[in-house]
Amino acid sequence: MEEKPIRKIIHVDMDAFYASVEQRDRPELRGKPVAVGGSAERGVVAAASYEARKYGVRSAMPSSIAARRCPELIFVKPDFDKYKAVSQQIRDIFLDYTSRVEPLSLDEAFLDVTTNHKGMTSATLIAQEIRQRIFETTQLRASAGISINKFLAKVASDINKPNGQKTIPPKEVDAFLMQLPIEKFFGVGVKTAEKFHQMNVYRGADLMEVDLMILKSRFGKSGQHYYNIVRGIQHSEVVPNRVRKSVGVEETFSTDLLSEESMLAALYKLGERCEHRLKRAHSKGKTITLKLKNSSFEVQTRSHTLPEVTNDIDVIMETVVALLQQSVPADPIRLLGITVSNFDVEEREVQLTLEF
Repeated sequence: MEEKPIRKIIHVDMDAFYASVEQRDRPELRGKPVAVGGSAERGVVAAASYEARKYGVRSAMPSSIAARRCPELIFVKPDFDKYKAVSQQIRDIFLDYTSRVEPLSLDEAFLDVTTNHKGMTSATLIAQEIRQRIFETTQLRASAGISINKFLAKVASDINKPNGQKTIPPKEVDAFLMQLPIEKFFGVGVKTAEKFHQMNVYRGADLMEVDLMILKSRFGKSGQHYYNIVRGIQHSEVVPNRVRKSVGVEETFSTDLLSEESMLAALYKLGERCEHRLKRAHSKGKTITLKLKNSSFEVQTRSHTLPEVTNDIDVIMETVVALLQQSVPADPIRLLGITVSNFDVEEREVQLTLEF
Protein backbone atom coordinates (compact mmCIF):
# COMPACT_ATOMS: atom_id res chain seq x y z
CA MET A 1 0.00 0.00 0.00
CA GLU A 2 1.20 3.50 -0.82
CA GLU A 3 2.61 5.28 2.23
CA LYS A 4 0.75 8.26 3.67
CA PRO A 5 2.84 11.46 3.56
CA ILE A 6 2.84 12.91 7.08
CA ARG A 7 2.59 16.69 7.20
CA LYS A 8 1.08 19.07 9.75
CA ILE A 9 -1.67 20.94 7.90
CA ILE A 10 -4.09 23.44 9.41
CA HIS A 11 -7.26 24.63 7.68
CA VAL A 12 -8.55 27.88 9.18
CA ASP A 13 -12.12 28.85 8.32
CA MET A 14 -13.71 32.04 9.61
CA ASP A 15 -17.18 31.62 11.11
CA ALA A 16 -19.91 33.26 8.94
CA PHE A 17 -17.22 35.76 7.90
CA TYR A 18 -19.08 38.48 5.96
CA ALA A 19 -22.08 38.38 8.28
CA SER A 20 -19.86 38.36 11.38
CA VAL A 21 -17.97 41.44 10.17
CA GLU A 22 -21.27 43.28 9.68
CA GLN A 23 -22.53 42.23 13.11
CA ARG A 24 -19.25 43.35 14.66
CA ASP A 25 -19.49 46.80 13.06
CA ARG A 26 -23.25 47.27 13.46
CA PRO A 27 -24.42 46.47 17.00
CA GLU A 28 -28.07 46.58 15.94
CA LEU A 29 -27.48 43.42 13.87
CA ARG A 30 -26.03 41.34 16.70
CA GLY A 31 -28.10 38.32 17.64
CA LYS A 32 -30.33 38.75 14.60
CA PRO A 33 -30.65 36.74 11.36
CA VAL A 34 -28.50 38.51 8.77
CA ALA A 35 -27.88 37.78 5.09
CA VAL A 36 -25.10 39.57 3.26
CA GLY A 37 -25.98 40.11 -0.40
CA GLY A 38 -29.22 40.11 -2.33
CA SER A 39 -32.56 41.48 -1.20
CA ALA A 40 -35.91 40.05 -0.19
CA GLU A 41 -36.97 40.05 -3.86
CA ARG A 42 -33.92 38.87 -5.79
CA GLY A 43 -30.21 38.14 -5.84
CA VAL A 44 -28.16 35.54 -4.04
CA VAL A 45 -27.08 35.24 -0.39
CA ALA A 46 -23.30 35.61 -0.14
CA ALA A 47 -23.17 34.76 3.58
CA ALA A 48 -25.61 34.08 6.41
CA SER A 49 -25.22 34.62 10.13
CA TYR A 50 -25.65 31.64 12.43
CA GLU A 51 -28.97 33.10 13.57
CA ALA A 52 -30.15 32.92 9.94
CA ARG A 53 -28.75 29.43 9.42
CA LYS A 54 -31.13 28.10 12.07
CA TYR A 55 -33.90 28.79 9.54
CA GLY A 56 -32.08 26.95 6.76
CA VAL A 57 -30.63 30.08 5.13
CA ARG A 58 -27.33 29.30 3.40
CA SER A 59 -24.79 31.01 1.16
CA ALA A 60 -25.49 30.73 -2.60
CA MET A 61 -29.23 30.44 -1.86
CA PRO A 62 -31.57 32.64 -3.92
CA SER A 63 -32.57 35.57 -1.72
CA SER A 64 -36.28 35.07 -2.37
CA ILE A 65 -36.09 31.56 -0.89
CA ALA A 66 -34.05 32.82 2.08
CA ALA A 67 -36.68 35.49 2.79
CA ARG A 68 -39.46 32.90 2.75
CA ARG A 69 -37.58 30.63 5.14
CA CYS A 70 -36.84 33.50 7.53
CA PRO A 71 -39.32 36.42 7.29
CA GLU A 72 -37.28 38.44 9.85
CA LEU A 73 -34.11 38.10 7.75
CA ILE A 74 -32.15 41.35 7.47
CA PHE A 75 -30.42 41.83 4.12
CA VAL A 76 -27.15 43.79 4.18
CA LYS A 77 -25.26 45.10 1.16
CA PRO A 78 -21.77 43.54 1.01
CA ASP A 79 -18.68 45.69 1.54
CA PHE A 80 -15.90 43.67 -0.07
CA ASP A 81 -13.23 46.32 0.47
CA LYS A 82 -13.83 46.01 4.20
CA TYR A 83 -13.82 42.20 4.08
CA LYS A 84 -10.54 42.22 2.13
CA ALA A 85 -8.93 44.53 4.71
CA VAL A 86 -9.97 42.20 7.56
CA SER A 87 -8.82 39.18 5.54
CA GLN A 88 -5.38 40.79 5.17
CA GLN A 89 -5.16 41.25 8.95
CA ILE A 90 -5.85 37.54 9.36
CA ARG A 91 -3.36 36.57 6.67
CA ASP A 92 -0.65 38.63 8.38
CA ILE A 93 -1.20 36.51 11.50
CA PHE A 94 -0.81 33.31 9.45
CA LEU A 95 2.47 34.57 8.01
CA ASP A 96 3.89 35.00 11.51
CA TYR A 97 3.84 31.20 11.75
CA THR A 98 4.63 29.99 8.22
CA SER A 99 5.23 31.28 4.70
CA ARG A 100 3.37 28.24 3.37
CA VAL A 101 -0.10 29.79 3.36
CA GLU A 102 -2.60 28.94 0.60
CA PRO A 103 -5.70 31.19 0.70
CA LEU A 104 -8.83 29.57 -0.73
CA SER A 105 -10.94 32.71 -0.37
CA LEU A 106 -11.12 35.76 1.88
CA ASP A 107 -12.28 33.65 4.81
CA GLU A 108 -10.30 30.40 4.67
CA ALA A 109 -6.78 29.16 4.07
CA PHE A 110 -4.48 26.16 4.42
CA LEU A 111 -1.26 26.44 6.44
CA ASP A 112 1.60 23.94 6.36
CA VAL A 113 3.21 24.15 9.81
CA THR A 114 5.32 20.96 9.56
CA THR A 115 8.19 23.37 10.06
CA ASN A 116 7.27 26.86 11.25
CA HIS A 117 8.72 30.22 12.23
CA LYS A 118 7.94 29.69 15.93
CA GLY A 119 9.64 26.31 16.22
CA MET A 120 6.44 24.88 17.72
CA THR A 121 6.02 21.11 17.50
CA SER A 122 2.25 20.95 18.10
CA ALA A 123 0.03 21.97 15.17
CA THR A 124 -2.95 21.81 17.57
CA LEU A 125 -1.39 24.47 19.81
CA ILE A 126 -0.49 26.59 16.78
CA ALA A 127 -4.12 26.50 15.62
CA GLN A 128 -5.33 27.49 19.10
CA GLU A 129 -2.88 30.37 19.22
CA ILE A 130 -3.82 31.59 15.74
CA ARG A 131 -7.54 31.51 16.54
CA GLN A 132 -6.95 33.48 19.74
CA ARG A 133 -4.85 36.08 17.92
CA ILE A 134 -7.49 36.43 15.20
CA PHE A 135 -10.10 37.18 17.88
CA GLU A 136 -7.84 39.65 19.72
CA THR A 137 -7.06 41.46 16.46
CA THR A 138 -10.45 41.43 14.70
CA GLN A 139 -13.03 40.43 17.38
CA LEU A 140 -14.06 37.62 14.99
CA ARG A 141 -14.20 33.89 15.61
CA ALA A 142 -12.49 31.20 13.54
CA SER A 143 -12.61 27.42 13.43
CA ALA A 144 -9.75 25.13 12.49
CA GLY A 145 -9.00 21.58 11.40
CA ILE A 146 -5.62 19.92 11.86
CA SER A 147 -4.38 16.72 10.23
CA ILE A 148 -1.85 15.08 7.93
CA ASN A 149 -3.18 16.47 4.61
CA LYS A 150 -5.37 19.21 3.17
CA PHE A 151 -8.45 17.04 2.66
CA LEU A 152 -8.57 15.83 6.26
CA ALA A 153 -7.81 19.28 7.68
CA LYS A 154 -10.65 20.82 5.69
CA VAL A 155 -13.12 18.14 6.79
CA ALA A 156 -11.98 18.53 10.41
CA SER A 157 -12.47 22.32 10.46
CA ASP A 158 -16.21 21.86 9.98
CA ILE A 159 -16.70 19.39 12.83
CA ASN A 160 -16.69 21.75 15.83
CA LYS A 161 -17.94 24.93 14.16
CA PRO A 162 -18.47 27.63 15.19
CA ASN A 163 -15.47 28.75 17.24
CA GLY A 164 -13.89 25.33 17.65
CA GLN A 165 -11.24 23.05 16.24
CA LYS A 166 -10.64 19.38 15.61
CA THR A 167 -7.39 17.46 15.31
CA ILE A 168 -7.18 14.16 13.43
CA PRO A 169 -3.74 12.78 14.39
CA PRO A 170 -2.03 10.15 12.21
CA LYS A 171 -3.07 7.21 14.41
CA GLU A 172 -6.77 8.18 14.12
CA VAL A 173 -6.89 8.85 10.36
CA ASP A 174 -7.97 5.38 9.26
CA ALA A 175 -10.78 5.08 11.83
CA PHE A 176 -12.01 8.59 11.01
CA LEU A 177 -12.14 7.91 7.28
CA MET A 178 -13.98 4.62 7.72
CA GLN A 179 -16.95 6.30 9.43
CA LEU A 180 -16.96 9.47 7.28
CA PRO A 181 -20.17 9.86 5.20
CA ILE A 182 -19.47 9.70 1.48
CA GLU A 183 -20.99 13.17 1.03
CA LYS A 184 -18.13 14.61 3.10
CA PHE A 185 -15.43 13.34 0.73
CA PHE A 186 -13.87 16.09 -1.35
CA GLY A 187 -15.20 16.09 -4.91
CA VAL A 188 -18.41 14.23 -4.00
CA GLY A 189 -21.42 16.40 -4.82
CA VAL A 190 -25.09 15.48 -4.82
CA LYS A 191 -25.03 13.60 -8.12
CA THR A 192 -21.81 11.75 -7.34
CA ALA A 193 -23.17 10.78 -3.93
CA GLU A 194 -26.25 9.34 -5.66
CA LYS A 195 -24.00 7.22 -7.88
CA PHE A 196 -22.15 5.96 -4.82
CA HIS A 197 -25.43 5.17 -3.07
CA GLN A 198 -26.45 3.10 -6.08
CA MET A 199 -23.26 1.09 -5.43
CA ASN A 200 -24.21 0.73 -1.74
CA VAL A 201 -21.39 3.08 -0.76
CA TYR A 202 -22.48 5.32 2.11
CA ARG A 203 -19.34 5.68 4.24
CA GLY A 204 -15.60 5.41 3.92
CA ALA A 205 -15.68 1.78 5.00
CA ASP A 206 -17.92 0.99 2.02
CA LEU A 207 -15.68 2.93 -0.36
CA MET A 208 -12.65 1.04 0.95
CA GLU A 209 -14.16 -2.20 -0.37
CA VAL A 210 -14.56 -0.96 -3.97
CA ASP A 211 -11.91 -2.10 -6.44
CA LEU A 212 -9.83 0.58 -8.14
CA MET A 213 -10.82 -0.58 -11.63
CA ILE A 214 -14.50 -0.29 -10.75
CA LEU A 215 -13.96 3.23 -9.41
CA LYS A 216 -12.14 4.24 -12.59
CA SER A 217 -14.84 2.72 -14.81
CA ARG A 218 -17.62 4.55 -12.91
CA PHE A 219 -15.90 7.86 -12.18
CA GLY A 220 -13.09 8.20 -14.73
CA LYS A 221 -9.97 10.02 -13.50
CA SER A 222 -11.70 10.84 -10.21
CA GLY A 223 -11.73 7.11 -9.41
CA GLN A 224 -8.05 7.19 -8.47
CA HIS A 225 -8.69 10.20 -6.25
CA TYR A 226 -11.47 8.42 -4.32
CA TYR A 227 -9.31 5.29 -4.02
CA ASN A 228 -6.43 7.31 -2.54
CA ILE A 229 -8.37 9.66 -0.31
CA VAL A 230 -10.18 6.94 1.63
CA ARG A 231 -6.73 5.53 2.43
CA GLY A 232 -5.53 8.90 3.73
CA ILE A 233 -3.27 9.45 0.73
CA GLN A 234 -3.13 12.96 -0.71
CA HIS A 235 0.02 14.46 -2.20
CA SER A 236 -1.43 17.93 -2.83
CA GLU A 237 0.86 20.44 -1.11
CA VAL A 238 0.03 23.81 0.42
CA VAL A 239 0.89 26.20 -2.41
CA PRO A 240 1.51 29.88 -1.57
CA ASN A 241 0.74 32.42 -4.29
CA ARG A 242 -1.39 30.04 -6.35
CA VAL A 243 -1.51 31.12 -9.97
CA ARG A 244 -4.90 32.64 -10.74
CA LYS A 245 -6.60 31.03 -13.74
CA SER A 246 -9.25 33.67 -14.40
CA VAL A 247 -10.58 37.03 -13.29
CA GLY A 248 -14.28 37.73 -13.51
CA VAL A 249 -17.09 39.97 -12.33
CA GLU A 250 -20.83 39.54 -12.47
CA GLU A 251 -23.92 41.30 -11.15
CA THR A 252 -27.54 40.35 -10.48
CA PHE A 253 -29.72 43.37 -11.20
CA SER A 254 -32.57 44.63 -9.00
CA THR A 255 -34.74 44.95 -12.11
CA ASP A 256 -34.39 42.91 -15.30
CA LEU A 257 -32.62 44.47 -18.28
CA LEU A 258 -34.99 44.66 -21.23
CA SER A 259 -33.04 46.45 -23.97
CA GLU A 260 -29.68 46.20 -25.68
CA GLU A 261 -28.84 49.70 -24.47
CA SER A 262 -29.41 48.82 -20.80
CA MET A 263 -27.33 45.66 -21.20
CA LEU A 264 -24.46 47.58 -22.78
CA ALA A 265 -24.54 50.22 -20.03
CA ALA A 266 -24.36 47.51 -17.38
CA LEU A 267 -21.57 45.67 -19.22
CA TYR A 268 -19.38 48.78 -19.41
CA LYS A 269 -19.60 49.20 -15.64
CA LEU A 270 -18.69 45.53 -15.21
CA GLY A 271 -15.83 45.95 -17.66
CA GLU A 272 -14.30 48.73 -15.56
CA ARG A 273 -14.43 46.51 -12.48
CA CYS A 274 -12.91 43.62 -14.41
CA GLU A 275 -10.07 45.79 -15.72
CA HIS A 276 -9.36 47.03 -12.18
CA ARG A 277 -9.13 43.45 -10.87
CA LEU A 278 -6.88 42.37 -13.73
CA LYS A 279 -4.44 45.21 -13.15
CA ARG A 280 -4.46 44.74 -9.39
CA ALA A 281 -3.64 41.06 -9.95
CA HIS A 282 -1.02 41.92 -12.61
CA SER A 283 -2.83 39.56 -14.99
CA LYS A 284 -3.55 39.51 -18.69
CA GLY A 285 -5.68 36.99 -20.54
CA LYS A 286 -6.63 35.93 -24.07
CA THR A 287 -10.13 34.49 -23.62
CA ILE A 288 -13.07 36.80 -22.95
CA THR A 289 -16.33 35.20 -21.77
CA LEU A 290 -19.75 36.83 -21.54
CA LYS A 291 -22.27 35.28 -19.15
CA LEU A 292 -26.01 35.93 -19.38
CA LYS A 293 -28.79 34.68 -17.11
CA ASN A 294 -32.38 35.43 -18.10
CA SER A 295 -35.47 35.83 -15.94
CA SER A 296 -36.13 32.09 -16.22
CA PHE A 297 -32.67 31.42 -14.67
CA GLU A 298 -31.34 29.96 -17.93
CA VAL A 299 -27.60 30.60 -18.24
CA GLN A 300 -25.72 31.15 -21.49
CA THR A 301 -22.00 31.79 -22.00
CA ARG A 302 -20.24 33.09 -25.10
CA SER A 303 -16.45 33.22 -25.46
CA HIS A 304 -13.83 34.57 -27.85
CA THR A 305 -10.05 34.05 -27.72
CA LEU A 306 -7.84 36.95 -28.75
CA PRO A 307 -4.45 36.58 -30.50
CA GLU A 308 -2.62 38.22 -27.56
CA VAL A 309 -3.13 38.61 -23.82
CA THR A 310 -4.65 41.88 -22.61
CA ASN A 311 -6.02 43.73 -19.60
CA ASP A 312 -7.05 46.78 -21.63
CA ILE A 313 -10.69 47.76 -21.10
CA ASP A 314 -11.12 48.95 -24.69
CA VAL A 315 -10.06 45.58 -26.09
CA ILE A 316 -12.10 43.69 -23.50
CA MET A 317 -15.24 45.71 -24.12
CA GLU A 318 -14.92 45.54 -27.90
CA THR A 319 -14.96 41.76 -27.54
CA VAL A 320 -17.80 41.74 -25.00
CA VAL A 321 -19.99 43.96 -27.17
CA ALA A 322 -19.38 41.72 -30.18
CA LEU A 323 -20.32 38.67 -28.10
CA LEU A 324 -23.55 40.33 -26.97
CA GLN A 325 -24.46 41.42 -30.48
CA GLN A 326 -24.02 37.93 -31.90
CA SER A 327 -27.61 37.50 -30.73
CA VAL A 328 -29.11 40.13 -28.44
CA PRO A 329 -31.29 38.29 -25.90
CA ALA A 330 -35.00 38.64 -26.44
CA ASP A 331 -35.78 37.58 -22.86
CA PRO A 332 -35.27 39.90 -19.88
CA ILE A 333 -31.78 39.58 -18.38
CA ARG A 334 -31.30 39.35 -14.61
CA LEU A 335 -27.52 38.74 -14.50
CA LEU A 336 -24.49 39.65 -16.61
CA GLY A 337 -20.89 38.62 -16.14
CA ILE A 338 -17.48 39.12 -17.77
CA THR A 339 -14.55 36.74 -17.28
CA VAL A 340 -11.01 36.98 -18.63
CA SER A 341 -9.02 33.73 -18.67
CA ASN A 342 -6.29 31.86 -20.58
CA PHE A 343 -3.51 33.79 -18.85
CA ASP A 344 0.14 33.86 -19.79
CA VAL A 345 1.17 31.58 -16.92
CA GLU A 346 4.93 32.04 -17.20
CA GLU A 347 4.59 35.82 -17.09
CA ARG A 348 2.13 35.59 -14.20
CA GLU A 349 4.43 33.42 -12.09
CA VAL A 350 7.31 35.87 -12.48
CA GLN A 351 5.10 38.78 -11.47
CA LEU A 352 3.83 36.91 -8.43
CA THR A 353 7.40 36.30 -7.31
CA LEU A 354 8.29 39.96 -7.69
CA GLU A 355 5.14 41.09 -5.90
CA PHE A 356 5.80 38.69 -3.04
